[in-house]
Amino acid sequence: MKLKTLYSILALMVWIPNLKAQEVLTLETAVKTALENNFDIRIASNSAKMDATNATAGNAGMLPKVTANIADNNSVQNSSQTRQDGTKNELNNAKNNSLTYGVSLDWTVFDGFKMFAKKSQLEALQKLGDAQLKLTIITKISDVNATYFDLVQQQQQLAALDSSIVISNQRLTMAQNRFSIGKASKLEVLNAQVDLNTDLTMLARQKETLANTKILLNQLLARDVKTNFKVSETIAVDTNLLLPALSDAAAKQNPQLQAQLINKRVAELQLKQVKGNRYPTIKVNTGYNFSESQSSLGFTSSSYSRGLNYGFSASLNIFDGFAQKRTEKIAQLQIENAQIAVEQQTATLNAQLESSYQTYLTNLDLLQLEEQNEAIAKQNLDITLAKFKIGTITPVEFRTAQLNYINAKVRNTNAQYQAKLSEISLKELAGSMSF
Repeated sequence: MKLKTLYSILALMVWIPNLKAQEVLTLETAVKTALENNFDIRIASNSAKMDATNATAGNAGMLPKVTANIADNNSVQNSSQTRQDGTKNELNNAKNNSLTYGVSLDWTVFDGFKMFAKKSQLEALQKLGDAQLKLTIITKISDVNATYFDLVQQQQQLAALDSSIVISNQRLTMAQNRFSIGKASKLEVLNAQVDLNTDLTMLARQKETLANTKILLNQLLARDVKTNFKVSETIAVDTNLLLPALSDAAAKQNPQLQAQLINKRVAELQLKQVKGNRYPTIKVNTGYNFSESQSSLGFTSSSYSRGLNYGFSASLNIFDGFAQKRTEKIAQLQIENAQIAVEQQTATLNAQLESSYQTYLTNLDLLQLEEQNEAIAKQNLDITLAKFKIGTITPVEFRTAQLNYINAKVRNTNAQYQAKLSEISLKELAGSMSF
């Protein structure tokens, strides 16, 4: 007995520090951590930054290009020159060198308005990147919410199993006491022990599930998967969601629908760029150059020049084998496809909202029903326990009441979780998931 007590004290000494070190993780903290650390969100954020970096006037071809040039050429040659009058000049190791340097500017001043359409297209692609980033954030935050409240329901189920084990221990103690005074058979003690072991097995499985779900949430938060923590003890379900308001919000905020609308805008701007090839392209150029050269043999031993040069060029596509017409037709078909994609996404979104909302209403009804069932099962268990203590009911009847309470508790926590999942799904579709 003393040894058993010592083991209990040692176990308690190990358990208490771990309990104190356990973090209480709120949903707000979990969401904030995911926004900062989640790998998919960080990748999508960098992609959005790249799209923003590309949306510049220079990338659209609206700005001139200025280039600095320098060229230095040298040679050493054995040279021989024969003039028309027959005289001949020869020089070995004749040195020749030339140096040219300067700055030039090239600027496309008109290209059929393609550069303006390109600039608008780059800005649209930036918005598309923002929509994709928002989609990634909403998806991951929804995953965090779902996993977080899964942990809440598992904690609740674990608490129910803990209370059930307390009752099973009481039952076993009473059976042993009855057996010791001859009021119960050995079979009653064995049955109580088997039921207690069954409850302990269920508790161990529930602890395993809880631990694995914690690992999953830590993974979503991109932190050490061994980090231990606790979550809140209740699931608060928003019971005031209305389908018309959700539909209006989805039409304005759903990132997938917004992405399809932006894709259509990108296709329209692509057609503008294609049509720009029907107009002439006008370019201007200018530059200022310096040139020096020296020669050991010849009429001119050295030369030097500097000055400004300028000009322009223009080109117009007159006939290209109907390639222009074909390209425009393809661009127009791409716009039609983009419009079809918008209509398809709208129909899909409306169907998902209708279906999810019906599931949401059903889960709210089940939530009320399971709350009542748990209260009834708890009341029945209390009455059954009192009767069992005075020996007016059988162990089988007591065990039935005990299992009914556990099952009712599990169903209630699962109903809360399913209702919360429906709420999360609707807010995700509406694009109104808070983060």
